[in-house]
Amino acid sequence: MAGIDFRVIRWQVPMATVLKLLGFVPSQRRGDQLRGPCPVHAPRSPRSRSFAANLSKNACHCFRCGMSGNQLDLWAAATGQPLYQAAIDLCQRLHRPVPRLSRPHPGRNKSTPAS
Repeated sequence: MAGIDFRVIRWQVPMATVLKLLGFVPSQRRGDQLRGPCPVHAPRSPRSRSFAANLSKNACHCFRCGMSGNQLDLWAAATGQPLYQAAIDLCQRLHRPVPRLSRPHPGRNKSTPAS
């Protein structure tokens, strides 16, 4: 299994995009801070404010179910997938290539500088 560069996904896919894919509708907005029903545990009331997301920091937290993290963590939790599979799924839904980690050159020792 080839490694995924999760940093690139977090850099390329903003929190706002993930919230839109999840159908999140905030019940309150103050600047880049959104509050509303949690897309992970699906509260009973659409007026719920248990979930907070900061669009500029790409961070979120639910004060009810405890989910917290970045946009990729949110996608994994909301879709019930492991992080690796969630990253692939998110890229596919957004029609983006999955960023892969570069492989080290064969026969090259990390402690030996390249010539």
